Amino acid sequence: MDSIIEVQRQTHEEVEHLERALYTILAKPQSTHQTRLQNEHKASQLLDRIHSRVVTLNNLYEDQDTRKAEIDAISAPAQQNDLSAFYERLGKITEHHIKYPDSTVGGFELELAAFLDEDQELEDEEFEQDDPVALMFSGEEGYGRYLDLYANHTTYNNLKHISKRLAYLQYLDVLLAAQSGPVHNELPKECRLHRDYELYIRALHAYLVSFMKRSQPLVDVEGQQHEAEVQFNKYWESGETEEWEELHQPKTQENGNGEGGIWCAACQKMYSKQTVYDAHLGSKKHIKAAQKQVTAEAPPANPNGPPAAGSSQQNGESSHASSKNKHRAAALYTHLVTQLLRELAPALNDTKSNVERRFSLTAREREQELLEQSKKPPPPAKTPANGEAEEEEEEERIYNPLKLPLGWDGKPIPYWLYKLHGLGVEYRCEICSDHVYMGRKNFERHFQESRHAFGMRALGLPNTKHFHEITRIEDALALAEKLKREGRNEIFEQETMEELEDEEGNVYNRKTYEDLKKQGLI
Repeated sequence: MDSIIEVQRQTHEEVEHLERALYTILAKPQSTHQTRLQNEHKASQLLDRIHSRVVTLNNLYEDQDTRKAEIDAISAPAQQNDLSAFYERLGKITEHHIKYPDSTVGGFELELAAFLDEDQELEDEEFEQDDPVALMFSGEEGYGRYLDLYANHTTYNNLKHISKRLAYLQYLDVLLAAQSGPVHNELPKECRLHRDYELYIRALHAYLVSFMKRSQPLVDVEGQQHEAEVQFNKYWESGETEEWEELHQPKTQENGNGEGGIWCAACQKMYSKQTVYDAHLGSKKHIKAAQKQVTAEAPPANPNGPPAAGSSQQNGESSHASSKNKHRAAALYTHLVTQLLRELAPALNDTKSNVERRFSLTAREREQELLEQSKKPPPPAKTPANGEAEEEEEEERIYNPLKLPLGWDGKPIPYWLYKLHGLGVEYRCEICSDHVYMGRKNFERHFQESRHAFGMRALGLPNTKHFHEITRIEDALALAEKLKREGRNEIFEQETMEELEDEEGNVYNRKTYEDLKKQGLI
């Protein structure tokens, strides 16, 4: 067993080495987003090691009995010529080295040096290895730049009692509105009090916490969440929670001969009408229950009846408290998600810009962008002089006051191209549940997409060229009636539009062909 004083000295030395390594990593140039995120994850790992060493060191210092016994053992013995303790320790050291002759000295320093030089070794190797930081993010998250909220958006649109389903860009605007107040204030109260909303807000909170830990590893997310939870507890105890209380209080049933019905003490059951109560008195079930009631103890009182005068006030307070605490979890996660969205506001803005930019790209440009993202980034160049570094930083800053969509090169598209495509013009389609399309190109394309086709099927109309450019439900129904009056019934009679041919070459429409086939004439 090692000396406790030697263990403390070694732990102090390891903490100092880890602090120097942390300084080395944070002092590295962070020219790209990937490099910065990799350095932050390494720094987070070093901080975890330092924390574990400090906890161990604190426990060793608190163990005063062992420390005092060790100091007494290495102090000067009562007899100056007594060296038995020294030779005993020397024998243990010699035995250890004989048992482990190949043990390396300074193994911790070698491990730390390998951890710091990991990037240089990967660059020298010919084969390509997976980046462990890149594997933490999905393709939509773009190495921690953007949020992937498509699954949460789908869950949001499927909530019960929701007033209006939103597109993905509108959903991002709703989340950005958390900067000025609690998130999802636009939802009706009956929707936020439903169980589906609690499940949705829990899933959104779990994803945002996970994304923040992966994209900002040096931020104390758990500490921020704990502070937000303390603020919520004060808010909840203050009683200002009217928005999380039930809309209607449950109604109590009356007992005895009142309007609530007639109570049978033997069967422990409430009957709504006198005739039903009289009819059940001759049943075998009631007779057996009445016989058991004679021999058994007194039956319990009517649970649905009026409460006693002394307990009515307590029951009212308990029911109010239970209805209030029923939705405490949903209110808590809503408050925590609001705090997270305020911290992730820059990432949300970048996500919205990226979605708008991708809407303006063609299929070929999207494929080219995916190919460029799959390529391995070139190794960082040597650190330039201070003046050159400042010039490069100024060039990397993107000036975009008009908030134009970004092109394939990551820069804002020209304003004339923005106006040419009409990306600033909104086109609303009532058939598609008031969905908004930005730009004429996207608007014309949506008539052949599944969303518009589903809306036409819901109206009972075919999605043909006659209804192109029709966006209002009233206009579509009026056009259908007009076409029907003009005698163009082929739109509605699809059975007569499709022609089939039998084995002999005779051509029939579908309805005639199926009738002849059922009769066995074909």
